[in-house]
Amino acid sequence: MLAAIHSREDELHWLALTLVPGLGARKAGQLIERFRSPQAVFRASKTELEACGIGGAVAQSISSGCSFEDAVAQQEKMLETGTVVVPISDPRFPEKLREIYDPPVLLFVRGRVELLGSLMLGVVGTRRPTPYGVAVAERLAADLARAGLTIVSGMARGIDTSAHKGALAAGADTVAVLGCGVDVVYPSENRKLAGDLAVKGLVLSEFPMGAPAYPQNFPVRNRIISGMSAGIMVVEGAQYSGSAITARLAIDQGREVFAVPGNVTSKMSWGPNLLIKQGAKLVQEWNDVVAELPVEERRRLIAAGQSRILSEGGGSSAESGGGRQASLDLGPSAELGKKILELLKVDSATHLDDLLERLGDGSSSETIAALFELEMLGLVRQLPGKNFVKVW
Repeated sequence: MLAAIHSREDELHWLALTLVPGLGARKAGQLIERFRSPQAVFRASKTELEACGIGGAVAQSISSGCSFEDAVAQQEKMLETGTVVVPISDPRFPEKLREIYDPPVLLFVRGRVELLGSLMLGVVGTRRPTPYGVAVAERLAADLARAGLTIVSGMARGIDTSAHKGALAAGADTVAVLGCGVDVVYPSENRKLAGDLAVKGLVLSEFPMGAPAYPQNFPVRNRIISGMSAGIMVVEGAQYSGSAITARLAIDQGREVFAVPGNVTSKMSWGPNLLIKQGAKLVQEWNDVVAELPVEERRRLIAAGQSRILSEGGGSSAESGGGRQASLDLGPSAELGKKILELLKVDSATHLDDLLERLGDGSSSETIAALFELEMLGLVRQLPGKNFVKVW
């Protein structure tokens, strides 16, 4: 693993590398792989740079150090806005994103940087949704966020905005990937949403501070949305829309593709309906997504669900303390799950403490893990106040 940024000088060199005119993410990544650090790149001769496939004009720009003045200006803007940079060498850089063909070498981020390490799901769709699309995007985003997934979208008009709002309304995690600088609000009507995301969630971009939202930036940023995520869920969109491009990127990157079916008479349903015909997973409820995740990622959700229930004060203090373990074996035992389903009712809620008392044996951590997996399977629903009901 390469080193992370340890000083303002390190940061300055990373910024200067990304600001070299004509040097794209792919070539910059190749230079880092070859020379191991931005400092070494700038110390290399023009001949050494050209031997790495860098064109003469770009190699001359690197050798001249012409981008350092812009890098200093970037640092000043970052200080003003509370922005930090996370290079590809940083352990906080999303592991899934690092593995794609052309990852960005540097991310500008504002907000809760720890969300870069969370399990993410991209939600994309049309900028001109129907009322159905808005309602579905908000509800599914909220449900999936409550289940422990971080909702990733692009803060564009329409479905993107609905997805972010749904996650925020659920008090859960969401990340916005921008096609402009993180200090630029686009579209302008999302100013309040951008402010909320920078505090309660995370805003990130590979584009430098102050970069305008040029149209050509959005297909570029879409590879980050899909690259960071375990999968992409499409909610409304035309056949050749930006969401369809993101779905194709997700397929190329080996990600799961999910689609919400829509009215066959609506143009906005053409994209997701076609994806379903081509093999995308049909989504009617949040568990349709969770059930398709790999075993290790479902394990992470179970562990997160246990922590969420415990944070609401589940069980006695002694039992709760014993339940705060770092990891869980996948799933409850069949016997414990069967007992829980026998005790829970469809028409009346059972409090977690009452359930633990009636079960008698087994630790609170095992019961909480079992409840959360049953919830993911759609057999149990959690209500406010640590109450649970069996799903009919």
